[in-house]
Amino acid sequence: MKLKLVSAYLSALILLGALSKQSIAQTNVISGKVTSEGSPIEYAHVALVGTSLRTSSDSTGKFKIKGVSPGTYKIQVTYIGFSKVEKWVTIKQGINATLHFDLTSLKNNLNEVVVSGTLKEINRAESTVPVEVYAPSFFKKNPTPNIFDALQNVNGVRPQLNCSVCNTGDIHINGLEGAYTMILIDGMPIVSGLATTYGLSGIPNSLVERIEIVKGPASSLYGSEAVAGIVNIITKKPQNAPWFSADVFSTTHQEWNTDLGFKTNVGTKATALTGINYFKYGSAIDHNGDGFTDVTLQDRISVFQKWNFERKNNRLFNLAGRFNYEDRWGGDMRWTKAFRGGDELYGESIYTARYELLGAYQLPTKENVMASFSYNYHDQDSRYGTDSYIARQQIGFAQLHWDGKWGHHDLLAGTSLRYTQYSDNTPATNTVATQSGSNAAIQLQKSWLPGVFVQDEIAFMPKHKLLLGFRYDYNSVHGSIYTPRLGYKWTINDKNSIRFNAGTGYRIVNLFSEDHAALTGSRTVVIKNELKPEQSYNANLNYMKKIHTLNGTFIGFDASAFYTYFENKITPDYDTDQTKIIYDNTSGHAVSRGVSTNVDIAFNNGFKVILGGTYLDTYLVDEKGEKQWPIRTERFAGTWALSYKFKKMHLGIDYTGNLYSPMRLKLINELDPRREYSPWWSIQNIQLVYSGFKHVEVYGGVKNLLNWTPNQGNPFIIARTEDPFNKNLEVNNPYNLRFDADYNYAPNQGIRGFLGVRMAIR
Repeated sequence: MKLKLVSAYLSALILLGALSKQSIAQTNVISGKVTSEGSPIEYAHVALVGTSLRTSSDSTGKFKIKGVSPGTYKIQVTYIGFSKVEKWVTIKQGINATLHFDLTSLKNNLNEVVVSGTLKEINRAESTVPVEVYAPSFFKKNPTPNIFDALQNVNGVRPQLNCSVCNTGDIHINGLEGAYTMILIDGMPIVSGLATTYGLSGIPNSLVERIEIVKGPASSLYGSEAVAGIVNIITKKPQNAPWFSADVFSTTHQEWNTDLGFKTNVGTKATALTGINYFKYGSAIDHNGDGFTDVTLQDRISVFQKWNFERKNNRLFNLAGRFNYEDRWGGDMRWTKAFRGGDELYGESIYTARYELLGAYQLPTKENVMASFSYNYHDQDSRYGTDSYIARQQIGFAQLHWDGKWGHHDLLAGTSLRYTQYSDNTPATNTVATQSGSNAAIQLQKSWLPGVFVQDEIAFMPKHKLLLGFRYDYNSVHGSIYTPRLGYKWTINDKNSIRFNAGTGYRIVNLFSEDHAALTGSRTVVIKNELKPEQSYNANLNYMKKIHTLNGTFIGFDASAFYTYFENKITPDYDTDQTKIIYDNTSGHAVSRGVSTNVDIAFNNGFKVILGGTYLDTYLVDEKGEKQWPIRTERFAGTWALSYKFKKMHLGIDYTGNLYSPMRLKLINELDPRREYSPWWSIQNIQLVYSGFKHVEVYGGVKNLLNWTPNQGNPFIIARTEDPFNKNLEVNNPYNLRFDADYNYAPNQGIRGFLGVRMAIR
């Protein structure tokens, strides 16, 4: 009996020990994080293949699988729209494992939420208006210090430098000049008027969460200037930003760019994001040997802060502000500030101070009513040789809009008010139309622009949507303006869709911000008649296709055909008199039409290809019916971005570039020896990125691999740099030229290396 009791006792001990041992083994944990291009992915599915153990990642991308027995397992991570990733792991008793997964997007932002097409958040694939979305990861493929430079690799969008001395620029969309492009920050018309001249280079990439681009008519929602399209810069949400971020890079031309970001919780209901950007380029370079700087020297600081406030029922309330100051100059290599405004050494010196404030507040009502506002103050003090340009501008904007659904109708209605106060000392603001000269007294211009708009998106069939929109504005100077809009979307299936959009637009001219040659050269500005607002009629047809192959590759295809017809188009006449720029409304008409195609390919091995091409047919028709190709407008433009990541080496490579066909250029006269048409030209860049460090990326590469500059094939770019004040036109002047800095079509900065480091702590 005792023997049986002892045996049973020992058996119980052995069983208890085995259970205890198994219990210990089951305490092993596999944990880690799921990200894509540095951003956490929430709700990613994490599973141990062949077992019932599985979990999902949280809002920070982290996951944890408990109760894993010792052994070797395959872990699979999947998330809709991303390629699946699998890893093998061996678990030893009592030892936990940590694994991190970096997923590759297959859909390339096709399902992003966008707001630019309809003023309300909507899935990009469902939008009646075609919207292109570009995340910061796209612009990191070719690091730049500001938004203006970053857009050079977006198909159909071209940053155009308009002055070889001070490097002012604007943004062309589908061949139309920058004056027809509306630049928005968080949907507010912050960048307009004076800011389109120098303010674009003051917007740092660090504050961008994404950029939405609408090509074609958008005036029924956004009003003046949105004729060619809009570029909506969506700033980062404080709640999604890392606690600390830094991005610093430099080039072999001694350009320095620093971006810093800080996030702070203020109490339990508010989060503040602060961004600081500093850019310094202080090394005067003259590679083409003309005695003038190749690139404008710049000293710029931008401080941005955005607040997000938590409210009941997740209602929106945010405020943002930005200050930007820049000191830039270009000209004679011997120039210093002691020569500013004098006639001894030529220099173009621009001081710019800019303040911006914007916000949005969702009213505490049952209906979805949003109030938004913006204000900006721009102060510019410039000298172009002996010419003084002093300008101040204030723009206040307020908007109230409601959206809601009623049956098959998705409705939007709102009202807005825009106030502009502008003054400068140019002929553009003088009461005498033909007066010219830089000593004219500063005149003050004020204008009010109240408006109302309404939009109805009708889902009249399961796969068909019709968008009807109308806007009415009353300009205190020019009177009533009407801008209707029509849109149609046919969702053939989940992989094919067709969109058609049409509408009208109008634009009121601002001479300096639209044609910098009015001050930077030696020509006299002549305003022949009272300038009337331009009127345009636009149409855009878009086809989008998505292809998912059996091996996991994604292909996105997007093609558009567009057409714009102008009446009262304002065109500068450089040909009638080489000493003058004559402005007048054309008595004929103008047309801009073409086709554009984008192809995005994401292979299942991580290789990504983005290709874009645009063909343009843009011309002016005078009263005699004769066509003329406009200045600085290409017929063909192409862009590409090729990326691949060697995951085991934590090394990525990016090859980006663009290609442009010949453009017609401004010549002073028939004897001018410079090319009348530019050659084919291309800017290409390559970058390596190492991400093997925790929280840190190191990147470097080469910009402008081909060392292309516009002086190649030209005897000079800037005419008569030896006589910029035109004092000795009879001396050594076989081509009968005057000083001219407006001959430009491409960046005048050659090949250079760059090296940088990024850090993000969440």
